[in-house]
Amino acid sequence: MGLFSFKQEIAIDLGTANTIIICNDQVVVDEPSVVAISVSNNQMVAVGRKAQQMIGKGGTIIRTVRPLQDGVIADFYACEMMIRGMIKMIPEQSRIFTPSIKMVVCIPSGSTEVEIRAVRDSSEHAGGRDVYMIYEPMAAAIGMGIDVESPEGCMIVDIGGGTTEIAVISLGGIVSNKSIKIAGDDFNADIVEYMGRMHNMRIDEPTAERIKLAVGSALPELDDPLDDYEVIGPNKVTALPMKVPVSYQEIAHCMDKSIAKVENAVLQALESTPPELYADIVKRGIFLAGGGALLHGLAKRLSDKITIPFHVAEDPLRAVARGTGIALKNCQNFGFLIR
Repeated sequence: MGLFSFKQEIAIDLGTANTIIICNDQVVVDEPSVVAISVSNNQMVAVGRKAQQMIGKGGTIIRTVRPLQDGVIADFYACEMMIRGMIKMIPEQSRIFTPSIKMVVCIPSGSTEVEIRAVRDSSEHAGGRDVYMIYEPMAAAIGMGIDVESPEGCMIVDIGGGTTEIAVISLGGIVSNKSIKIAGDDFNADIVEYMGRMHNMRIDEPTAERIKLAVGSALPELDDPLDDYEVIGPNKVTALPMKVPVSYQEIAHCMDKSIAKVENAVLQALESTPPELYADIVKRGIFLAGGGALLHGLAKRLSDKITIPFHVAEDPLRAVARGTGIALKNCQNFGFLIR
């Protein structure tokens, strides 16, 4: 893009857990969706990783906010500040100081009119002149290289931080979809609850996230067993420090109910799929995207339960962002973008 361009074009995957910005076909920002705000003057102190490091440490001086909850904007002001802060993070060579920014933003497929309006308003307040939106499963499919405009049906299961999006796509549209508010955050909550109940240890969400990344498993028996992960934290009763080794079997057990809800949602989505497309899905398999797709043994567990092969996207964390970036370049050709 030349320096004389009057419009900067960016694609934003606005996620509950992470926000990714693509500019000029490059991922230029990949940060946690967290903003730190000063309590005294309500101004932004930090955004992204720096703000995440302040969670639980700011006391009464700084409050850390995750503006998106369950895939929906829960705090408008914080969301606008976060988008502004992240746009400022775009490296100088990619950034053009123009007042006009064209944006394509990802939204959950179950979004209501009010929620879509909220994303548009926040994006416009953060500097977006031309704002388009795309549903997450559609973006994930495009990011995986699937031809979404072909008549062949495909099913995408996108397990994010706040929501799990399940959609059947054919002829450039979402034929049937199911969006459930069970996803990465719920897995973390399961781990927090389990550590308190079984090990009498108090942990917070960032620690649960680290446990999930280290020993998160959907199956109690893996072909390649994971090493135990040592957790340090205070005893719930005495507040004395504890060291507890946590095994992947324990985590598989504690997340079992939440993963079962994802399984049931996939089955319900298959129930409402037209028979012609159902045959395509059985033939092609079901595609997994989002951070939840990284859980060890998840694809195998789902394949065994549903008896349809599940394929994990290459770099599932960025599949949605990649698809949003492709949609940005093809705004004129893609009739399924929301204005």
